[in-house]
Amino acid sequence: MSELKRCGWCVGDQLYEAYHDAEWGVPVYDDATLFEFLVLETFQAGLSWITILRKRENFRAAFDDFNYQKIAEYSEEKIQELLQDAGIIRNKLKVRATVTNAQAFMQVQQEFGTFSKYIWEFVDNSPIHNEITDYKKAPPTTPISDKLSKDLKKRGFKFVGSTVIYAHMQATGMVNDHEIECHRYHEIKRL
Repeated sequence: MSELKRCGWCVGDQLYEAYHDAEWGVPVYDDATLFEFLVLETFQAGLSWITILRKRENFRAAFDDFNYQKIAEYSEEKIQELLQDAGIIRNKLKVRATVTNAQAFMQVQQEFGTFSKYIWEFVDNSPIHNEITDYKKAPPTTPISDKLSKDLKKRGFKFVGSTVIYAHMQATGMVNDHEIECHRYHEIKRL
């Protein structure tokens, strides 16, 4: 049996390959999952994604299963507790941004009904299927991620620069940036 062709960025690491094969690029419409990826992408800023994936379950435990309603209510005591948690990335600005983002996330839900409805409007409610031949040539940002980043910042979100937002769009399937030779490219396109 031949080995599956995968995007070059994940090859050789079992955790990366499992994430790539099961999650990356699959369209996400569930608010809880969209928030989880927003938290993880926020903490990933300036770091490698594999670092975040390896700590994902620690983040899940530390941040109440990514429950944005609970996170929005975090006290200063809880924030200080998180900053002592060696299982996560102990960046004060990112921890505080997660609380702020949970609050802003719920404001978006109040305005649009769901965060999903809000964010998917930026791609006309349909995934964009790019034709990437080499992951190294994929853009770090696009005009859409620029626009979405700007709008999120206006709504009070933190750590949502265009690069972070484009990574979020890739992870949650708003864009299909699997390499066209990757076994997942056409599978995702058919979803």
